Amino acid sequence: MSDEINWNRLRDLARRVLERNEPLEVSDDARALLLTSAQEVAISQQDAEDALRSLPTATTLLREIRQRILEGSRRLGRTRDRVEELQEKGDLNGAQQVIRDLLSVEVVPLYREQAEILLDELTGLAEVLATGRINPDLHDRQQLAVLVQRIQQGHPLEITDDLRALVRQTAPTAAISETETEEALKSPEGAEALMGIVLARFRKAQSRFLRSMYRMTSLRDAGNPEGARQQMRDVLAVEVVPLYREMAEEQLRGLDSPPPGS
Repeated sequence: MSDEINWNRLRDLARRVLERNEPLEVSDDARALLLTSAQEVAISQQDAEDALRSLPTATTLLREIRQRILEGSRRLGRTRDRVEELQEKGDLNGAQQVIRDLLSVEVVPLYREQAEILLDELTGLAEVLATGRINPDLHDRQQLAVLVQRIQQGHPLEITDDLRALVRQTAPTAAISETETEEALKSPEGAEALMGIVLARFRKAQSRFLRSMYRMTSLRDAGNPEGARQQMRDVLAVEVVPLYREMAEEQLRGLDSPPPGS
């Protein structure tokens, strides 16, 4: 469903009619747009067709469609943020409940679908936490975090072939060499330490990058492009995590590019 939905035309129509007070013209094109969009936000075809019989009710329909899109998007965004906070704290049960709370009120199928995917992922991670068994369909680093949490709960780390594969996949993403990785995998203690290093490097890298992005944006908007560039140069001077190095380099290239239309 998510691949088929595009609300840009609906949003444009809503801006013109609801914000600029332009009259709504229920042309064949507008009628088709409203009927399709209504179904995409869980308004029945019959209710939408009834609304389209007069201009005032058609305008009300447009307002209701936009409202469902906006509210659902905000609700999903808040839920994702809260889930991320709870995951950081290791509270997978709480994170799952936040999503269930969303699903109890959300009607827009697209947002329900995205929430259900997230709930499935969290359910899978909870299974990894309970059993220690790695799931190849789940995100590598999230599983690493769950396994570290499991160790902290007092469960011994078992160095299985799946664990070795997981550590070998995640270590390079934190700029840890193959030699270091293989040495660490010789013992549970070494593997535990390496897993902690991977997670710590990503946490620090993310925090550093977000702080620098904020400062970069502020300096750029204040008319200090050189100061903005220096924020990304400072990141690159210390960052080892390839993902965040690439992101900093991309930002720097954007700052160095001429503005559109120049």
